[in-house]
Formats: sequence, C-alpha cells, structure tokens
Amino acid sequence: MTIHTTAIVLAAGQGKRMQSKVQKQYLLLAGKPVLYYSLKAFQDSFIDNIILVVGKGEEEYCRKEIVEKYGFSKISDIVEGGRERYHSVANGVKAISEPTDYVFVHDGARPFITTEILERALEQVMLTDACVVGMPVKDTVKISDEDGFVEMTPPRARVWQVQTPQVFSYQVIAAAYNKLIEQEQQLVEQGVFVTDDAMVVEYFEKKKVKLVEGSYQNIKITTPEDLNVAESFLR
Repeated sequence: MTIHTTAIVLAAGQGKRMQSKVQKQYLLLAGKPVLYYSLKAFQDSFIDNIILVVGKGEEEYCRKEIVEKYGFSKISDIVEGGRERYHSVANGVKAISEPTDYVFVHDGARPFITTEILERALEQVMLTDACVVGMPVKDTVKISDEDGFVEMTPPRARVWQVQTPQVFSYQVIAAAYNKLIEQEQQLVEQGVFVTDDAMVVEYFEKKKVKLVEGSYQNIKITTPEDLNVAESFLR
C-alpha cells in the first residue's frame, strides 16, 4: 500500500525570548539557519511534501534564502502564518492541495528531528490516527493550586514532555482545525487556550492521542541558552 505524507513546518514565531532582532528560526547554528536543520531532516526522509509556514512578508526571503539556497525540492508551498500558532497550523492544513494520508506538524525551531523519530511516529499514526512525539520527564512535577501551593504530585512515570512532530491522519487534523476556526470565539470566551495540535484533536474529535518516544536532544530553540546547547549537540 502506497501512502502519502505531508509535513507542515512552522517558522512564523516571533521568538521574543531570544532577545534578538533576528527571529530564532533564522539565527545561525554552525553556519546555517536553525530552520535549515529540520527542513533537511524532512527533505532526506520518506516525507513526500513539505509546506513551510512563515511570518507575514517573509515568503520571498524564505524562498530565496532557504528553499532555493539549500535545494529543498520537497517544499511545495510557502504560506503566511497567523496570529497564534494554531492559526499557522490551520493555514498549513488549508494549503494541502494534493491527496495525503498523514500530516506531520513540526516546529521549525526544533533542529534535531531525526529519520528514526519520524519512522516511529509514522508507524504509530498508521495504527492510531493520532500521535505526538515526546519524552518522559526527568524531574518530579508538581501541580499548583491558585495560591501557588502544591495541590498534587502526579506519578513521574506518567508525565511526558511533549515535542514535535505531532502526527495525524489528514481526515482527523483537517476536521479538528475546521471546528477550531469555526468555534474560536467561543473558546476565547470560555478561557480555553490552545497550546498544541494534540489538544485540538482531543478537544474537537474526542480522539485519544498516542505518545511516541522522541529524543531528549529534540529541543526547541527558544532562548540564547538553547542555542548554546544546540551548538554543543552539533559538536
């Protein structure tokens, strides 16, 4: 059976915590933009098609300085992101023009995605229709009450730190994001804040999402310290 896979790579973040005039996805890491590394991983993998989601007005820059410069032939479309992360994902899903079976949503600021992680995620999404990459937490986690006191201590073995890619069958993620955009105002009024794609699928499609082992090196570049750690990983 032939399956078709699409990756939506998000590179529309502002990166305010990086304290840099250059957005984090374009900062140089060992001489290449942070964004290069995740795109290269998808380019060299089984992924058939890549949709790159960038900030408003950055489409042409990315086309010349990222796509053409590094020969990313699998990138079929560069689309404008939105105000929130979920708007950017919705725009990416909307840009899928060819029939596809599975959609991999990945943060462009996570440069250390590997083919092995992608293969594990594909294996699981084919069984479950919805999975996310992550790792069990190393530290004990406390849940606080509204006053900052410990309310509970969840069993550490059951607490995961979620990463990307987050992977879904096309039907599941398309349906979930259509409902999210339609009901966005209601969610805002209810104080529901969407933080990742799994939450959208859980909330709107009532779908259980499988956790898949990623890597402790699959970090997101968010602060200057993260960039230093990333450089040490490359060395």
